[in-house]
Formats: sequence, structure tokens, C-alpha cells
Amino acid sequence: MTELGISIGWSAREDIDRMVALVGEAEAGGVDVCWVIDSQLAMRDGFTLLAVLARETERVRLGPGVTNLLTRHETVVASTLATLEHLAPGRLLAGIGAGDSAVFPIGLRPQGIDDLRDGAVRLRALLSGSEVELDGSRIRLAAGAPPAPPVYLAASQPRMLALAGEVADGVIVMGPANPDAYRAQIGRIRDAAAVAGRRPEEVAIDLWVTMAVGNSAVDSVRSWASAQARWLNRWQSLPASLARFKPEFERAAARYDFADHLSVSAEHAVEVPDELALQLAIAGPIEHCRERLSEIVGIGADRVTISLMSGGRERRLDDLLSVWEGVSTG
Repeated sequence: MTELGISIGWSAREDIDRMVALVGEAEAGGVDVCWVIDSQLAMRDGFTLLAVLARETERVRLGPGVTNLLTRHETVVASTLATLEHLAPGRLLAGIGAGDSAVFPIGLRPQGIDDLRDGAVRLRALLSGSEVELDGSRIRLAAGAPPAPPVYLAASQPRMLALAGEVADGVIVMGPANPDAYRAQIGRIRDAAAVAGRRPEEVAIDLWVTMAVGNSAVDSVRSWASAQARWLNRWQSLPASLARFKPEFERAAARYDFADHLSVSAEHAVEVPDELALQLAIAGPIEHCRERLSEIVGIGADRVTISLMSGGRERRLDDLLSVWEGVSTG
């Protein structure tokens, strides 16, 4: 059965009580996982929110979605996650990536494939209580002990997807809201897992997208689409259905302001026309959204995660739960 997840970022305009109430409502509505964005300049600290949620929720699983091993050293990430696991036993997930909105604004570049591979392997080992070698020293995390949170790697392009299939417990798949594109990405993960001698079905797949319900909902997903367009501009090979939008991707990348990362009022979002926004996200009347989401669920992923954009998140959550009621999850 396909699980339902949400992704949230704690904006500077929102107090902690509102965030706790939102996730509590999601938990009561059957949401399985809540990922919290880690982007230190654009949002409040995600790990602080995770610690509060660990104490204030009972069932929903929690994790950074995603952090990176550049602005946060892997030993720091391991210690923090092990501590959160202590607060919410068996409910933690570890989402990591090469780095995006947390690294670009401070002049860093995303972590390379080889360094990320080594970091992910060491993180998994530290969380399980094992000793690892780091820069010539043998280290162990005092707080690390089974059960270790599963490590998810955020991936979109072929090399990163292959790395995720090779070393991660799960994959956060970032891509256009297109079943064919998702199938190609999942295929890359499964193939890499098999080559690495793993059972492909053991690598959990979490497909991420955003959704807005309503006749004018496209405006509510345009900011998400602009972030995706900026990232798609870095892809060496675009899906055939998106290749014609290359000029829009270039403009989105040139104008993108990380201070307004995922803000629904971001000025850079105007670079994304309606047609492209509807390729990258799900937006429209409730039956249209249910049909699009059902197509994605039908791919057979373990989880579909919806990014709950700011600006009326409670309404967005209500809409999501209403749409999800009519989706067959297997």
C-alpha cells in the first residue's frame, strides 16, 4: 500500500504552535511521514522543529527532508538524528542530499558523487553504532545504536539516482509530476541496486511533488515549479516532454532568489508559465488532482510526498486529505 507523506518548511512568519497543530492534524488524518526542510537562510531551523514534533506527535514518522553533509558535518547529523530517535523511537527517517538552497547562497557547491557516497555510508554506519574511519581516525557515535533511522538520499539525475540505488535505504525522487519521468528514474534506481548486489525492492521509493486544488490553483504551485525549473536547468538530459522548456529553465535559474525559496509570493516564480507549472506540479479541480495523483500512485512507489507550500497550509492539507480519500493506494 502506498503511504502518504508531507513536506513542510518552518517559515519565519509562522510560530511553533501553528506548525505543531498542522502536523497533528496531518497525523490524525492518516499522513504517514512528515519531512521538514533544512535551509538555514530561507527558513527557521528544521531540526529544532523536528525535536518539538518528536515530543508532540505519537505515530507520524519524521525526518529532515533534506539536510546535507556540507553545512552540517556528518557526525553532527548522526548525533542529532540519534538524539531525535531517542525522543521518537522507531519514527525517524534521515533524508540527505548533495545540497541545494542551503549551500548555493553561501558560495558552496553541491557535494560530489564520491564524497556523498562516502558520507552516506559513514552516516548509516554511525547511526547503527558501528565504528568508522574518518580522516585517519577511528570514530564511533556514543548515542548511536540500533534501531538506526533509514537513510534516504534525494536524487533526480541519473548518477545520483544510481548512487541512491547503490547505498541508500530509500530514495527521495525529485522530478516533474509525470509518470513516465518517474518510471525512468525508478528504473535507474532499481538497476543500480541490482548491480550492487542488493534486492531492488528493498530500496524504498518516495516520490515528491506539490499539489493545489481549485480552478486557479496553478498560481499556488508556481513557486514550487520555479524551484524545479531552476534545478532542471542543471540536468544534462531532459525528458522529451520538457526539452522545449529549456529557455524557461534558463530564465528561472538566472532570476532565482534563495531568500524566497519556495515562497508562494516569490517574484522569480513569474518566469514559469502556466503550461510548465502544470507539467511540474499537480493543480486544478479536485477530480483532476485525484486523477493525476492516482496516476503517480499507480507507478508503485512506496510513498508519495506532497510539499505543503506556505500561505494557507491548513487548507492545503484539508484539500490533500480530500483528494487522497479517492486515490486507490493498492
